Amino acid sequence: MSSLDIREKVRLLPHQPGVYQFLDFSGRIIYIGKAKDLRNRVGSYFNKQKYETGKTAKLVSNIVDVEVIVVATEFDALLLENSLIKQHQPRYNVMLKDDKSYPWIRIRNERFPRVEGMRNPEKDGAEYYGPYASARVMKTVVELVNRMYKLRNCNYDLSKKNVERGKYKRCLEYHMGNCKAPCEGLISEEEYHADIKVIRQIVKGRTRGVAKLLREEMQAHAEALRFEQAEVLREQVEKLERYRAKNMIVHADIEDVDVFFLASDGGMSCVNYLRVIDGAVVNGISVELKNHLEESGADLLQFAITELRERFRSDAPEVIVPFDPEIDMPGVIFTVPQRGDKKALLDLSERNAKYFLMDKRKQEKLVDPEAATNRVLEQMKVDLRLSELPMHIECFDNSNTQGTDPVSACVVFKNAKPSKKDYRHFNIRTVQGPDDFASMEEAVERRYARLVAEAEPLPQLVVIDGGKGQLSAAMAAIDRLGLRGRIAVIGIAKKLEEIYFPGDPYPLHIDKRSSSLRVIQHMRNEAHRFGITHHRGKRNKRVIKTGLEGIPGIGPSTASKLLTRFGSIKGIREALPEDVAAEIGTKKAELVLKGLASA
Repeated sequence: MSSLDIREKVRLLPHQPGVYQFLDFSGRIIYIGKAKDLRNRVGSYFNKQKYETGKTAKLVSNIVDVEVIVVATEFDALLLENSLIKQHQPRYNVMLKDDKSYPWIRIRNERFPRVEGMRNPEKDGAEYYGPYASARVMKTVVELVNRMYKLRNCNYDLSKKNVERGKYKRCLEYHMGNCKAPCEGLISEEEYHADIKVIRQIVKGRTRGVAKLLREEMQAHAEALRFEQAEVLREQVEKLERYRAKNMIVHADIEDVDVFFLASDGGMSCVNYLRVIDGAVVNGISVELKNHLEESGADLLQFAITELRERFRSDAPEVIVPFDPEIDMPGVIFTVPQRGDKKALLDLSERNAKYFLMDKRKQEKLVDPEAATNRVLEQMKVDLRLSELPMHIECFDNSNTQGTDPVSACVVFKNAKPSKKDYRHFNIRTVQGPDDFASMEEAVERRYARLVAEAEPLPQLVVIDGGKGQLSAAMAAIDRLGLRGRIAVIGIAKKLEEIYFPGDPYPLHIDKRSSSLRVIQHMRNEAHRFGITHHRGKRNKRVIKTGLEGIPGIGPSTASKLLTRFGSIKGIREALPEDVAAEIGTKKAELVLKGLASA
């Protein structure tokens, strides 16, 4: 099917919610998406102005056919999309980059059930609770319920017939106080299952209600003078409270909520998920999102919420999020908190997400530093609309003091890192007075005229510290040298960190967390530092020569000491005679102060 045929097919799609599937020439599904309005959403992919470049344009170029499934609501579309993505795993869809198998707690389907930890649930009729974010948490819960209720851990077949026949004898676990010996009928099936009923609540994380129930039972036993039973319950409450104390407790008014935070860093995104049950954080996990297209934050958050709530079997009625995910989920309220305990929970999720990304970056640099550098350069290529990787970048900045001693600095980055041996500074020769544009034009022209004359390699990208005016001045020099098209040039305005392109009146705003912007900011700061250092040295030499070295008996060394101590000629004039004398001696101090007074 040609693209023209696809557009005809799109025009026939209904204005209803549903799921669409893009197929390539081999009939393989390459992307699955959901839509409130199928015709509008699918039609947007074939809008040339919207997707002329980038990852989505690559997807569109491979689309040969489209299939749709109409559903009743947008939420139904979200659920169906999630299910189909798992089934087909299309190459362009967002995926949770998480190949771990999570631990679960299993309550076996037995007459006297065992409670144990395991991975990869089986279809064996048992009850499974979880998954838990870590094996450590799962083991803690299993040990807690076994200590509290002294469950059996043997694999005997404790059928009614076998127990009545006395087939098994109590073992060492009973004598150690770790088992109630159901093998000999020392605990009835009813009593055992009453314990299992409470255990189900504990493994679900609902410890607050269990602790309250145990306290009530303990009080009843104490009032009836059954002190031994009350003591057993008191020990169980203490064990439960110690376990609960290990979890982060939030405000008592917050009961069951899910918390999600989406974080991005360049081409990498991740989501952190916190599960709060009975006012305590019982689960926390950060997962990387593997996205192949320019998905919006809302799309990524929708996918993560649906996937992780299903995976962790959450039915929390409230979901705390950093922004509106733009989806209606029946029975769920989305909250974007601005202050208070819910905002503190969201902040905790944010810290976990950002730490996860930072750790991923560190691992990437340690394991494969070249890949980490290439990722940054690839991101810059996309963000700055470059035709090739910016392996060699140069940045220019001007410095002067009220038009005096103008200089320009050029710093060089290779493979996104400073190459200090290649830094250059320029004493501006042709400009009189404070003319920042003309100074920039001179520095750029001198730099690249020399590179061309010496047949040195040109940079792939030039960054001009300044807005449209400085960028236009630099381009005038580039045009005179005939280098337009051979070097990409951009300007960065300090105030709003806007990126300007030659001939484009509208700036580009790069994500503040982007690795591209961080490299550009690093270059600009380096250029500013390098230029200021050179400018101060030049200014100090001029001041020394004109203001101090003309005084008989005062040489460069003495002048340098005074300027270092007092900062300027004015500072020396205003200093107390004894302070000047303390720096260079009484005789020289008298010469300096007399010379400056008569100047």
